[in-house]
Amino acid sequence: MPNPSPGYSITVRVTAPVGAGTTSTLAGAVASVKGAMTALDVVESHPDHMVIDVTCDASDVEHAEQIASAIADVPGVVVGKVSDRTFLLHLGGKLEVVPKVPLKHRDDLSRAYTPGVARVCTAIAENPEDVRRLTIKRNTVAVVTDGSAVLGLGNIGAAASIPVMEGKAALFKQFADVDAWPVCLDTQDTDAIVEIVRALAPVYGGINLEDISAPRCFEIEARLRDMLDIPVFHDDQHGTAIVVLAALTNALRVVEKSLDTVKIVVSGVGAAGHAIIRLLVAQGATNIVACGRNGILSPDDTSDSFRSWIANNTNPEARSGSLRDAVVGADVFIGVSAPDILTGSDIETMAERSVVFALANPVPEVDPVAAGRHAAVVATGRSDFPNQINNVLAFPGVFRGLLDAHAVEITDDMLIAAARAISDSVSPSELNPTYIVPSVFDAAVAPAVAAAVRSVAGAGGEHDV
Repeated sequence: MPNPSPGYSITVRVTAPVGAGTTSTLAGAVASVKGAMTALDVVESHPDHMVIDVTCDASDVEHAEQIASAIADVPGVVVGKVSDRTFLLHLGGKLEVVPKVPLKHRDDLSRAYTPGVARVCTAIAENPEDVRRLTIKRNTVAVVTDGSAVLGLGNIGAAASIPVMEGKAALFKQFADVDAWPVCLDTQDTDAIVEIVRALAPVYGGINLEDISAPRCFEIEARLRDMLDIPVFHDDQHGTAIVVLAALTNALRVVEKSLDTVKIVVSGVGAAGHAIIRLLVAQGATNIVACGRNGILSPDDTSDSFRSWIANNTNPEARSGSLRDAVVGADVFIGVSAPDILTGSDIETMAERSVVFALANPVPEVDPVAAGRHAAVVATGRSDFPNQINNVLAFPGVFRGLLDAHAVEITDDMLIAAARAISDSVSPSELNPTYIVPSVFDAAVAPAVAAAVRSVAGAGGEHDV
C-alpha cells in the first residue's frame, strides 16, 4: 500500500461517549488500518457525549473508507459526516478576481470606468504598444488546455480539466505573482484551438499550453509561436525538460560523472520525452537511447516528424531491443512514460553509481525503494519521496522573466539558463543523493529563474525551441 498522503485526507465527525480513553481508542482505530491521524478536535462537549472531528491521511479512496469503517467499529462511537478534504478545498473553485484599484466613490469610478477609461482606450488605439503598460496584459498568462491529456487521467475533456488549470493558475500567483487564468476549450480540433487562442491573445502577455495530447501539442505550439507576438510555452514539454536538466546536473555532480559522456535512457517519446531529449542534446549530451512502447526507437518505427527527430538524434550505437535491454550498462534512466515497467533487478544491471528519475505519476516506472537499493540517486515526481522533480520549480519563474523582459519568443538558451538557476539554488554544502533539487517552497527559486530568463531575453537568446 502506498504511504498515506494529504491528497487523500478525510475528516470523520463522530459522536463518542465521554471518557479518558476515548481519544486514544479513536487514534488506535485509525492506526489499526495504517491510517495517519493528523488532528483530533473536540468540537462539542456534553455531560454524556462528545462530538469529535478525526482528521487523517489515507493512501487512496478505498483506504479512506477502511479508516472510516474502523472508527465506526469502535464501541459507543457513531460516525456522522465523512468529509473528503480535497473536495472541500475545491468547493467554489480555487481562484477569484480582485480589483487592484479602489472603487469607493464617484471619483474612483470616473477614472477606472466611464468617462475616464475612454481616454486610455484611445491612447492604446493610437499607440498599440501601450497595451502592455496600461492593461493587465503585462502580467497575465492564459493557461490553455483542451483536456485531452490531463495528468495521468487521459482524455477527460475541458470541464474536468478546470481544477488542474485552476491549480496551475494559483501556483503562478503564489510563486511568481503572475496573474494566470484557466482557458479550457471544449474542442480538440487543432485548427479551432489555434484560432481561438490567436483571437483571445490580445489580453495576455503569454500563453501556457497544458495537458494537450501529442503529437497535436507540437503543431499547436509551433503554429501559435509563428503567429503571436507573445511567448508560447508548453509546460508539459519545456517545464519538465528544464527541471529534469536541473536535477540531472546536480545528480551528476553527486555521482561525479559528466553529461557529455554518460549513457542516458529516456522512456517515453511523447511531449515530455521529446523536450527532455532536445534540451539534453542542446546542453551537450551525446549518448541518449529513447524508448517507446515497442522498445528502443529507430528510424524505421517513427510515425511523425517529432519521433523522426528523436530517432535521428539518439541511439548513436544503433542498439535495438526492449527498455530492459536499453538500461543495461546505462548511467542514467529518465522515465516519463508508464507505471511499473522496470524492477529493482533491472536497475541493478545499470552502471555503477547510476541515476534513476522515475517520473510517471502517481505510480513511477520503478518502485523508488527498490531502485534505491542499486542506484546512487533516485528521483520521482511524488511529494512523499526525496528529490521531487516538479514543474513548479520552473514555470512561474520562467514566465515572470518572460513578462518582465517583454519577450516575444522562448529559446533553448532561456530554458538552459532557467535550469542552471534551479540547479545552482542547491549549494555545494547542501548537495547530496537525497537533495538534488530545491524545495518547491524555496522562495528564492522563482526570482532566480526569472532573473536568469530575463538576462538571456535581454541579451537576445538563440536557437528557438
